Amino acid sequence: MSNIITDYDYLIVGHGIAGAAIAWHLHEMDKSFQIVNDPSFPSSSQVAAGIFNPLTGKKLNKTWLADELFPYASSFYTNLQEKLNVEFVHPASIYRPYRSIEEQNTYLANSADSSVAPYIGSTHDQKAIAEYVNMDFGALEVGASGWIDLPLLLNQSKEFFKNRNQYIEASFETDDLDLQDHYVGWNGLKYGKVILCQGFAAVDNKLFNWLPFNAVKGQILEVITGQALRPYIINQGIFILPVSGKRARVGATYSWDPLDWIPTEEATKELDDKLKQLLKIPYRITGQLAGIRPSVMDRRPLVGIHPEHHNVCIFNGLGTKGVTLAPFFAGQFVQHLENDKELNPLVNIKRYFSLYFR
Repeated sequence: MSNIITDYDYLIVGHGIAGAAIAWHLHEMDKSFQIVNDPSFPSSSQVAAGIFNPLTGKKLNKTWLADELFPYASSFYTNLQEKLNVEFVHPASIYRPYRSIEEQNTYLANSADSSVAPYIGSTHDQKAIAEYVNMDFGALEVGASGWIDLPLLLNQSKEFFKNRNQYIEASFETDDLDLQDHYVGWNGLKYGKVILCQGFAAVDNKLFNWLPFNAVKGQILEVITGQALRPYIINQGIFILPVSGKRARVGATYSWDPLDWIPTEEATKELDDKLKQLLKIPYRITGQLAGIRPSVMDRRPLVGIHPEHHNVCIFNGLGTKGVTLAPFFAGQFVQHLENDKELNPLVNIKRYFSLYFR
């Protein structure tokens, strides 16, 4: 039994959607913590469209653990929206235009599956959308979908924790951590545990750089259209996300070289060419945004405790589905840390311990 008294239970490093989800779950449990976030380092959460979608791919594959993830995320964001007194949750059906009669038949056959059917809508606004979207063969409507305004959520979350003296803006290096048996020291204070929620920055983190990250760069466009768009997301090869009135976001590209945060003409042209095929109405590009998604080789989050340092943790690898994965697995991880509840083995970094010890 240690006699060491810590200043805080936890130090959370990073305040993207991963760090924010951890912070709010710890807040609900009345745990003491501080968040340190480096504002000079780019954040993929500030760039991400924040779309949540239960059915993906050409075969309408149901998102992994959708029946658990989506209700949990809905409750988490709704409650957080009420606490912060700001609207950042935007439920919106996703319309998927058919490219051909064959694709229409395939989609309709797949949508009859009992596990998929609850997520299929009635396509009641199809005619209105067809006024500005090329959809000669109709479209499939996906429900239980929408988007989270992540920049707004994260900015409001930051202000909330700043007002409680729980948020610090500062540079952070893992070398500055003082790893002791019964605490982690940083910046002159003692913490029971540190949870690293650094997104892409974890690739160079000496404590966890052995994990099989497979980061991918993505770019989106900001556009203004010739007429106001209906509040539905369009998805056919690219997404069109109406933000407000005539403003929309369009994306996204996938590339692996180079991994930087700079928008490229090549990616802009790729998205522009696809958008011209999809939209009937004129539009103009007003901006380009690029980010690096902290993805993983097996497309499952990286959650758990370091194999040798029992008070050093990671919550990362949320990839393109961070808005749905973050709330559920943050809750599971906090329960694991506080109440020793078992982590899902498919996200527990124990699955990769052989890479550390080889």
